Amino acid sequence: MTRVSVVMAAYQGAAFIGEQIASILPQLGEEDELIISLDPSTDGTAEVVGRIGDSRIRLIDGPGKGVVKNFESGLSQAKGAYIFLSDQDDVWRPDKVEKVLFAFEREHTAVVMHDARIVDTALNVVNPSFFAWRGCRTGIVKNLIKNSYIGSCMALRRELLPFILPFPEELPMHDQWIGLQAERHGGVALLPEPLLDYRRHGGNVSSDHPASVGQMIRWRVGILKALGRKKTKEQTRWHR
Repeated sequence: MTRVSVVMAAYQGAAFIGEQIASILPQLGEEDELIISLDPSTDGTAEVVGRIGDSRIRLIDGPGKGVVKNFESGLSQAKGAYIFLSDQDDVWRPDKVEKVLFAFEREHTAVVMHDARIVDTALNVVNPSFFAWRGCRTGIVKNLIKNSYIGSCMALRRELLPFILPFPEELPMHDQWIGLQAERHGGVALLPEPLLDYRRHGGNVSSDHPASVGQMIRWRVGILKALGRKKTKEQTRWHR
């Protein structure tokens, strides 16, 4: 039985992906899995992964349509009861999986999100707490106004998958959607312990630079519409 699935979206990740995989695999059991959905890359990422030679790694072809669709591809194939999201360029702390699973048992929530240290390319600490820097809190309204959710620090119960997949087309990023749906279907627990080094460098897919006000408004309108459509489908299903 697969207890833990780790879903990693990868693209042009040869520089850091080996270090990230090395931080993940020792925390997985023999029946667990690391799914790497790799969008078409030319830097040798597939070769780096292939040289590791661990049977728990499932390298699959990503759809080549950006990071959101790449994570959707990986999540759709996950078998585990608990699903951890992973970027290709971070480093997990050695006790991350153990502490997150314990938090699931204690909190009985749909999603657990832990804190992280923000680091540079060489893993020098830039900020000791993503939570403090971002002002992370739970709540639907709060996270529609200013998103707290960061996918690389999130894990979810398998039962949440029907409520988040497929991802709506208008999503700017997947993590806010997952967090908001978890708020509606089981809740979110914040674990105030930095269990990941969140590496920021010039090649990150996500950006720390804020979008324009107009773009942020369009994104939030799109998410609200998507939440409304999803709610209607859920109500229809439950009332049949």
